[in-house]
Amino acid sequence: MAKDVIIALDFPSSEVALDFLKNFKDEKVYVKVGMELFYKEGPSIIKEIKKLGHKIFLDLKIHDIPNTCKGATNSLILLDVDMINFHIAGGKKMLSEASEVVNSKKPELITLGVTMLTSTDEEVMHNELKIDREKSLDDVVLDYAKLAKEAKLSGIVCSALEVPKIKENLGASFITVTPGIRKVKETDDQKRVVTPSEARELGSDYIVVGRPITKAEDPLKEYKEIKRDFLGGE
Repeated sequence: MAKDVIIALDFPSSEVALDFLKNFKDEKVYVKVGMELFYKEGPSIIKEIKKLGHKIFLDLKIHDIPNTCKGATNSLILLDVDMINFHIAGGKKMLSEASEVVNSKKPELITLGVTMLTSTDEEVMHNELKIDREKSLDDVVLDYAKLAKEAKLSGIVCSALEVPKIKENLGASFITVTPGIRKVKETDDQKRVVTPSEARELGSDYIVVGRPITKAEDPLKEYKEIKRDFLGGE
């Protein structure tokens, strides 16, 4: 399975995002377009990035009633992105109807289920989300991952810390995309964080990296260093 670093384009406008991508004019990279940028610019930003030859993870975390989710998935397929995601908390019927659309119309599209956001820790999960106090966060992530696989999604979004348990129980081919990546173990709004080399050792398939690259003085140099750390010098 191909492994890669996905750069999170968490920018407020297409002008800023496309100006940033000028740093990568000789590189074809994988980027993540999330809510902030997509809600501001709409499908046009996807088209512009695709013209540059980059792959796109469209990170909208769809979560709605099954019929609405199915309709949204039909629309997203038309955008020619490479990866999309859904909140597993939406339930098996919602996930299954979305995956059926993808598997029948664009089976090469990677579909991911979002388990627990990396800003969520055990305390938040129990006290705010009111999820079973008898279960650890790792247990809940595994339960969610099993639901995603039953619904025929390609994989999940989770912390790299949870990857070994996911791979052990669901197989090496079940894709894990892991945000919360930092060069050093500092935390901000992310609570479950690891370094690129730790993510490699834990078995992540893709890592999502935002600020360490987008805020760097030399984004291309930082990207290459992170990719080397993640791929182990390949």
